[in-house]
Amino acid sequence: MRVGVWSFAHLHAYGYVRALRALRVRGGIDWLGITDEDPERGARVARELDLPFVEDPANLLDRVDAVVITSANADHHDMALQAARAGVHALVEKPIATTVADAQEMIDAFDRAGLILGTAFPCPFSPAFEELRQLVRSGELGRVLALRTTNRGSMPGGFFIQLERSGGGAVIDHTVHVADLLRRLTGAEYVRVYAEIGHGLFHQEWDDSGFLTMDLSNGSFATLDCSWSRPKSFPTWGDVTLRVIGEKGNAYADLFGQHIHYYPAKPEPPSWQPWGSNLDELMIEDFLQAVREKRPPRSTGIDGLRALEVALAAYASARQSRAVEIAELY
Repeated sequence: MRVGVWSFAHLHAYGYVRALRALRVRGGIDWLGITDEDPERGARVARELDLPFVEDPANLLDRVDAVVITSANADHHDMALQAARAGVHALVEKPIATTVADAQEMIDAFDRAGLILGTAFPCPFSPAFEELRQLVRSGELGRVLALRTTNRGSMPGGFFIQLERSGGGAVIDHTVHVADLLRRLTGAEYVRVYAEIGHGLFHQEWDDSGFLTMDLSNGSFATLDCSWSRPKSFPTWGDVTLRVIGEKGNAYADLFGQHIHYYPAKPEPPSWQPWGSNLDELMIEDFLQAVREKRPPRSTGIDGLRALEVALAAYASARQSRAVEIAELY
């Protein structure tokens, strides 16, 4: 299979390339190349990673069977539609788009073309999450009453704080991962969202903090802290934690808890060195296998849309100072 990576605007692109190279070593990927809407950046990254650089994205799409799109959020829509017109399967970075209409148009385009559209959600591949999901689905905790979750991190800069390219700040960046996980965990859909969103950490026009309360169709509710509240000196980018409160018991999962605290001998800040499963590699391997087998990947375009709905409802809630029904987005 021939695979391309389109854009290095998003930091995740580097991790996905590492995962793709590992999969290529094991076989199954015949060619791996990159393109970028910023030719200078693309050429530099290609030299750094020792990969072919194709300056014109259309030429890359002519050469590949599948593409991983890791651009600024607002560019996902147009790039994905170009891939669909070229007959190329696509794995799109989260959030899948910045509007419901754009996300739906992407889903429809790939459906019509008979192509695979995946959303880049690595967290469902976490062994800790899978163990928690099985525990909840087995009924051992009883009926789920409430969930308390976090996805806090450091402010990433770049396009993430350019509203016309990101579609928002911390809330759109960090809500979608957990919103996706809770659907998988409970088997329920979102009904309404209430959100308090702030700008008090960096005092800029983009939101840097958010706290959401989400009602689900099974009668449970969840809270989420999705703030960029970790300083640059923090040892890692952030966290994803899930606490489930059930009628018979509680359970907790820390999806990135498998790490070693590393204190270098040199005058450098400490870091957390992960030792668990490579979730990016598992996600990309599943997507490529889905293309080969002509089946849906673990995370589809619909999964991306459902998670996006929660983030957009949160923004609407904060603007209107009330709970917003998901149905109101349509």
